[in-house]
Amino acid sequence: MKILSIAFAALIFTLGLVSFSASAQDANLKTVAALYQGKAALAGKTISAQGKVVKVNNDIMGRNWLHLQDGTGAANSNDLVVTSKQTAAVGDQVTITGVVAVNRDFGSGYAYALLIEEASVVIKK
Repeated sequence: MKILSIAFAALIFTLGLVSFSASAQDANLKTVAALYQGKAALAGKTISAQGKVVKVNNDIMGRNWLHLQDGTGAANSNDLVVTSKQTAAVGDQVTITGVVAVNRDFGSGYAYALLIEEASVVIKK
């Protein structure tokens, strides 16, 4: 009986750590509005964010381009553009992790005040 109690306590402890890790990870997520507001300080840093995919352009310049929105930000700061080797579909809820680039100009009218590059994309089920 004592071994069973120890095993049960270990299971509860382990589950508690898993729950803590998930909430700690969620606490590190940036909103789209916060990314735009702090873009200068975040340039070159790796961030995580989540949102709904509202537009996808695949295989342009060797990468996929996702546009995310999370309901934050104003008219010109509510759409987060993300480049990735991975893709998602319009309507997917995703979490991304990538490097912040500011004032990125690709020429031909494609300039971005804020861009998240080389992102990993996790689709929420």
